[in-house]
Amino acid sequence: MSALPAAGPEAAPSRPVLMELKNITLRFGGVEAIKDISFDIREGEIRAIIGPNGAGKSSMLNVISGFYHPQEGEVWFRGRRRPAMKPYQVARLGIARTFQNIALFDGMSVLDNVMTGRITHMKRGIFAQGVWKGPAEREEVANREAVERIIDFLEIQRIRKTPVGRLPYGLKKRVELARALAAEPKLLLLDEPMAGMNVEEKEDMSRFILDVNDEFGTTIALIEHDMGVVMDLSDRVVVMDYGRKIGDGTPAEVRANPEVIDAYLGVAHD
Repeated sequence: MSALPAAGPEAAPSRPVLMELKNITLRFGGVEAIKDISFDIREGEIRAIIGPNGAGKSSMLNVISGFYHPQEGEVWFRGRRRPAMKPYQVARLGIARTFQNIALFDGMSVLDNVMTGRITHMKRGIFAQGVWKGPAEREEVANREAVERIIDFLEIQRIRKTPVGRLPYGLKKRVELARALAAEPKLLLLDEPMAGMNVEEKEDMSRFILDVNDEFGTTIALIEHDMGVVMDLSDRVVVMDYGRKIGDGTPAEVRANPEVIDAYLGVAHD
């Protein structure tokens, strides 16, 4: 993949910290999936989490999104220590995600799938929604306008009424991104957004990720195995191996780290 422009002119270390993970340890029975890992995610950056299969990357993303609760360590978000929360509570804080395995409603249209991302912005109760006049109607119109803007932004207008189950894989990935963006997240988590895509689809998704970061100012944390994508998109990269952190820095720093080369890139060094 050709080199892509950086997400922004400001160096990531000079930006305020949006999320900080402090000494996170996650166990499943006697197995430590994450072992005393600390790193931060700064406002407006694209932060990659990489490592070989079984490194603990998805477990870390699940800690951030509230699916898993670590036995040790602390999660800080926007300057406050976050208590143990359920995923829907984390979503209300402004954290949205996509999944490694696409999780959409196949029988629903693209528009309706993206609308489900607006749930955290729907404040009216069941009675008001049933009457659907006044505040409830205004809320519905505002949510639909927000969704239509995202559909236009991701260039999926022509399939907006198509059932998701009829779409090819690459477009399903884009619809899932649209649904996450509909929540207007402060932090967007992308779990292998390029998995299973061909070169053209990867280039399109890379462009949209950069555009989301640049035009919306959305902070992004992503897991990705394609090292070309990681090096082109990311401001900073944290590297995991067998639940440990073995590298953390800019793409150039990580690429030159001997431990990362041995564990992940598989290239011999002196």
